[in-house]
Amino acid sequence: MEILGLSFAVLLKVILINVVLSGDNAVVIAMASRNVPKKQQKKVIFWGTFGAIILRLLFAVAIGYLLDFPFVTLVGGLLLVYIAIKLLIGEDEDHHSKGGSSFITAVKTIIIADAVMSLDNVLAIAGAVKGNLFGIIIGVIVSIPIVVFGSQLILKAMVKYPIISYAGAGILAWTAGEMIAGEPKFEHILPHDFHLLIPTTLTILVIGFGYFLTKKNVNRA
Repeated sequence: MEILGLSFAVLLKVILINVVLSGDNAVVIAMASRNVPKKQQKKVIFWGTFGAIILRLLFAVAIGYLLDFPFVTLVGGLLLVYIAIKLLIGEDEDHHSKGGSSFITAVKTIIIADAVMSLDNVLAIAGAVKGNLFGIIIGVIVSIPIVVFGSQLILKAMVKYPIISYAGAGILAWTAGEMIAGEPKFEHILPHDFHLLIPTTLTILVIGFGYFLTKKNVNRA
């Protein structure tokens, strides 16, 4: 059985890829929206996800051109490290004093972070469907409920157990490390062991640095 050139097995593979790879996207949405006033959290999740999905569709069309640019995954990984630290330390004072502006900040953070992480997602789907544009679009559409419902569950857990934020930052840092280690320009330079060492080191540094800054801000208060 085929749908527009794609077998049922391939479509099932696309769904499974999304289940596995959309987890970190749900984490970043939950972390970005956790300090926004509760009545605005669902709006942040909706608009952040909406903007991110639009970018994913654009990536699906332009993925071949994006990969021609050197150091795309390296820059994306470094940006994700910055976002992980920024989300972990929270910027509580800004959220309380600026009110509405924190809504815009949270949405922008979600879109930027999701755009960075979606590169691997779209690449994996593109490989599974062998470049079939319909298959890539199906993959993006399937990811929507996973990200939305997943982020809401993670957000509730973070409110109840704030320490989960560190686990979330660790996931983002690990993803960043994998992107940096997977940079095609480094493929023949980096020893194989570095593909595990870089994500591990970045995860430890981000969690440690975030913990230090958080404690420093608490002591000042």
